[in-house]
Amino acid sequence: MKLYKPKFWVNKGILSFLLLPLTTVTYFINIIKKKYPKEKFSIKTICIGNIFIGGTGKTSLTIELSKIIKKKFKYVFIKKNYNNQIDEINLLKKNGSVISKKNRIHSLQVAEKKKFQVALLDDGLQQKNIIYDLKIVCFNSDEGYGNGFLIPSGPLRESLHEIKNYELAFLIGDKRNTKLYDKIQSINKKIKIFEANYQVLKLKKFNRKKNYLMFCGIGNPHEFKRTLLRNNFKIKKEIIYPDHYKIPNNEILNIKNAAKKDKLNIITTEKDYFRLDKKQKRGINFLRIKLKIDNQDKLQKILFNIDEQN
Repeated sequence: MKLYKPKFWVNKGILSFLLLPLTTVTYFINIIKKKYPKEKFSIKTICIGNIFIGGTGKTSLTIELSKIIKKKFKYVFIKKNYNNQIDEINLLKKNGSVISKKNRIHSLQVAEKKKFQVALLDDGLQQKNIIYDLKIVCFNSDEGYGNGFLIPSGPLRESLHEIKNYELAFLIGDKRNTKLYDKIQSINKKIKIFEANYQVLKLKKFNRKKNYLMFCGIGNPHEFKRTLLRNNFKIKKEIIYPDHYKIPNNEILNIKNAAKKDKLNIITTEKDYFRLDKKQKRGINFLRIKLKIDNQDKLQKILFNIDEQN
């Protein structure tokens, strides 16, 4: 089943108000989660998550944080095992050890037994029964917090006021969102805010004089397109799928036929590429990107002091 983010999640409309009564379900689920007995682990835990559902760059950020953490600590990635998120697990595996079980607490117990010093959790802010040493919330600078409503009226997994419980916030994107920056600070004056943007790696291998067909199934496809256009790719056709969508063979064949007909090169994201099998990958290029984080010295100091957390 294909699921897309509805347009009324961006700006408040009739549907968002009609669905407001259903947001009480999300609200009370979040309250119940806070009542669960909490567990603290000897391994230091850094949770990188979001409030806005999908497309905030948390996996990319988790990978970049690992490059800083590994200078001082033996670390492991923790990723809850969802069947439709094997792409993210594979990306993490390229950058370090991964423990991926259905239960994050079980994963952390395994990490402790294996004597890892720091666990980097890709997602998990809404799991309130784990006492994290450092909680990081990610936002996409362009999308911000949408219409500000909880699911299903809006895109928020929990209230914006949960920001008061987090230590760091990352705003990821090319343009500074002053409204979002000020909103975060108004909720939590002590939170440390960092900004980051995507950089393309190995750009020279692409012939940007050619025309391209782009396809992707990620949380924020518009960010991918903006990255391509900013780097002078000529996008003549685009095909957008829902986040984590496993594209069947017949649709891959349709993509290749459409590109061949119009003499287009095919490009997708690294996450989408890792969802393809060996045969599907033939003739498809992917864009490798990394996050460039501003004020890395300040960030490194915070991360290196994680072992001083109680």
